[in-house]
Amino acid sequence: MAEVIIVRDQEEAGNAAASLFVEHLKHKPDAVLGLATGSTPLTTYAALASAVREHGLDVSKVRGFALDEYLGIPPEHPQSYRSVITSEVVEPLGLTPSLVMTPRGTGPNVEAAGDEYELAIRAAGGIDVQILGIGTNGHIAFNEPGSSLGSTTRLKALAAQTRADNARFFDSPAEVPSHCITQGLGTIQRARHLVLLAFGTAKAPAVAAALEGPVSASVPGSIVQLHPWATVILDEEAASQLMHADYHRLARAGVAGLR
Repeated sequence: MAEVIIVRDQEEAGNAAASLFVEHLKHKPDAVLGLATGSTPLTTYAALASAVREHGLDVSKVRGFALDEYLGIPPEHPQSYRSVITSEVVEPLGLTPSLVMTPRGTGPNVEAAGDEYELAIRAAGGIDVQILGIGTNGHIAFNEPGSSLGSTTRLKALAAQTRADNARFFDSPAEVPSHCITQGLGTIQRARHLVLLAFGTAKAPAVAAALEGPVSASVPGSIVQLHPWATVILDEEAASQLMHADYHRLARAGVAGLR
């Protein structure tokens, strides 16, 4: 069972997640971080940037791999995940830009980009800690419902619901790309530590299905049930449909009392 932490709000969640990242960085200055985009991880990145400054951590050797990228959008496009990762993670934390990668969504033979990315992750020694969000339809990264549980980085079509959810980042829904390149569920499972965040009532059904329903390709986020070290951080609204929310609160309180 994943460790489930229920907190008051996104700020507390960001602080909790950042503390996990800090522990990895203290023990491994060249840690490999798996980086998600979207609104969910923003408080984590802000808290982590503050912690890096507070603790005086040297992050110049930290490596990073983004979860996904839109297909057909050049890296310099403001909504490319290369641009987003640079502005929200690389610059605030002071990471070395050349050590942070995103999947290649443009260029010749883009069909080979998935295999290239898999090789790059393996060459870096694998991802130490991977931050994740979950979509309202249960997707993680851009692995839509029906994705193979053993899938690797590859090109995928985006579901209509995912495109609608992401339209807020574009000037119009028509501008949201229809395809992407994404780490697969099997790729994500190889990370040593998964940290999944979810906030708000809109995410509550997907969270409940992922944590308490069957492990299924229909709910890609359910793979966290199979991972040996998965931490799930939720606000009260996202946790509102969990049958075992009280158990998670009790377990968390018990652990805190032993410290």
